[in-house]
Amino acid sequence: MSRILVVEDEAALAGAIEDDLRLEGYDVVVSGDGQAASALALVEAFDLVILDVMLPGKDGFEVCRDLRRAGRRVPIIMLTAKAQESDKVLGLELGADDYVTKPFSPRELRARVKAAIRRGAAELPEVRRFGDVEINFTKQEVRRGGAIVETTPIEFKMLATFVRREGRLLTREQLLDEVWGTGVYVTDRVVDTHVSNLRKKLETAAGEPRHIVSVRGAGYRFDG
Repeated sequence: MSRILVVEDEAALAGAIEDDLRLEGYDVVVSGDGQAASALALVEAFDLVILDVMLPGKDGFEVCRDLRRAGRRVPIIMLTAKAQESDKVLGLELGADDYVTKPFSPRELRARVKAAIRRGAAELPEVRRFGDVEINFTKQEVRRGGAIVETTPIEFKMLATFVRREGRLLTREQLLDEVWGTGVYVTDRVVDTHVSNLRKKLETAAGEPRHIVSVRGAGYRFDG
């Protein structure tokens, strides 16, 4: 049974989400305060966090930042009444996995929950090495030649996607869906920029990449 933390200060909405998810067979814990939820998620194990943006104590962005800085890789779906793309992109850059804008249907949220848990449960090795690079997925840590390499949440999520799909072509559209999620407008150029940044950090020669390679006119492929 997957365990879900719902962080929502509107009691009626929190109760509705809890009831619906329990009917789907999930174990649900509800918190209405950002600071309390952050502390809880740092000491207890959850398979998913559903996180409202506007919260007392700490807002959802701060809670998301707390969890990612502590190395918690639990999938996070953010809820917001705002529809601005800038809010969605900020949440994703902080490490959220998906975004749902209020009002939403129970069916939509259930679909997002299932997809997020499925992605989170997809098999990843604890440690993956290639060249002089070591990725520790448990610690969310990247090293090159033994030295820590600083990566953003989006870059780390992209690395995880490449490792999961090693040896397979990933189109820019697939990378957008896997890394940024559906419903967020991000151009193909943003994908190229993040790939370029990863190459600079991880490839011996960024101009002649051996591991994150371009497939002309199609996308990218990870060769470990």
